[in-house]
Amino acid sequence: MNLNHQLVTSKDDACCLEAMRSREHSTPNKKPTSPKPENAITIAVSSRVLFNMDVEQQIFEQKGMEEYLKYQIDHETELFKPGPAFPFIKALEAVNAQLRDLYPESEELFDVVLMTNNHAHVGVRLINSINHYKLFIERFCMTGGNSPIGYLKAYHTNLYLSADSVKVREAIEEGIAAATMFSSEKVTQVSETQLRVAFDGDAVLFSDESERIYKTQGLDKFFEHEKAHENKPLDHGPLKGFLEVLGRLQRKFYAKGHRMDCPIRTYLVTARSAASSGSRALKTLRAWGLETDEALFLAGAPKGPMLAKIKPHIFFDDQMFHIEGAAELGTVAAHVPYGIAQKLPPKKTKDAKETDSPSK
Repeated sequence: MNLNHQLVTSKDDACCLEAMRSREHSTPNKKPTSPKPENAITIAVSSRVLFNMDVEQQIFEQKGMEEYLKYQIDHETELFKPGPAFPFIKALEAVNAQLRDLYPESEELFDVVLMTNNHAHVGVRLINSINHYKLFIERFCMTGGNSPIGYLKAYHTNLYLSADSVKVREAIEEGIAAATMFSSEKVTQVSETQLRVAFDGDAVLFSDESERIYKTQGLDKFFEHEKAHENKPLDHGPLKGFLEVLGRLQRKFYAKGHRMDCPIRTYLVTARSAASSGSRALKTLRAWGLETDEALFLAGAPKGPMLAKIKPHIFFDDQMFHIEGAAELGTVAAHVPYGIAQKLPPKKTKDAKETDSPSK
């Protein structure tokens, strides 16, 4: 399956895709310009999640850097296959195309930066692959093994996606929204024209305040705490800022009469129960001036089946239990290593149907 030519999921998608292709054909020589970093929504993505580099990584781990570089140079005319972040990046470009039509002078666009600790020798193969797939990625940071954190800050990065969990943790500790992505054998067909992003609640959009109560004091105390603090907004989590910029772009489409066919759609997918703890989550978003297009309160039920229906380009969660469950059913899921769930083992409830956390 070529992820660069995924199936559209509806008639609306097909119509929108045809319109986009018509625009491309009408201006074949016009290449968009990169927005200034201070004006853009910057998405930094590592080469190992943009492309599938499993073979190359194995060579590096087993034979070392010199053999790895030699392999890359010897194979630089061979294209990398798409990786887990590839459909997400393509969807960002589809949103940009529509933003440029509606706001030709605006630089409030997604700007993708390839942020990799690869040596510069690998750059030729990366450029060949990016050009082949017609990706608009003009900015590269090839750090040669050094930490990318300083570069992420310089680019005002709004989201960093990497296969390296250590670097992701470093980014989050520095206040940068970040998540670890994983390759998956099963990949669901996703929309080519509407960007769909799904978020967990606690320790992702929100702080881990409520999760801490559940992990340390149990389910009953968690419900009591949420009821007592229903009207007190939760503090922000690491991905709140990314939802914020998505909402800002959505409002630009709404202002041009595109609420019903907006090319960005967001989802809250949480294991919280709507009746006992859902109000605080919704009131927190309202207090922030934010919203999601859809909110799913699963009361401890597995998230994978719901995500399989949504077909998001990316789903963010802080617990590997949910990441693995989503990936098994074909959803590209990204782990946010934040909060108490990273420090304590999963806490099981008496109800076998509930997952490791009803506050998620």
